[in-house]
Amino acid sequence: MSVVAVTVKFFANFREAAGADKTVIEGTADVSSLLKALVAKFGEKLGRQLFDGEKLRETVNIIVNGRSVNLLQGLHTKLKDGDVVAIFPPVSGG
Repeated sequence: MSVVAVTVKFFANFREAAGADKTVIEGTADVSSLLKALVAKFGEKLGRQLFDGEKLRETVNIIVNGRSVNLLQGLHTKLKDGDVVAIFPPVSGG
């Protein structure tokens, strides 16, 4: 079985917390395991931005290949090799 490699792009406060604008994470099956791998790689500062305890903060938007995980299977959204995941705060109009 091939290893799944997913590109993650960070925006705004998530970029600051991670100290990077993007990274590649391997071996994650879904969005939930991806987020855990990101916290393991970048530390608790990112973890506090993403989670309130065990629950994903409502201020976190996660997009997989241009589609919100809220329109897919949420944190259970399956990932495949080459997927691009974007993590960003709420977007406000002006």
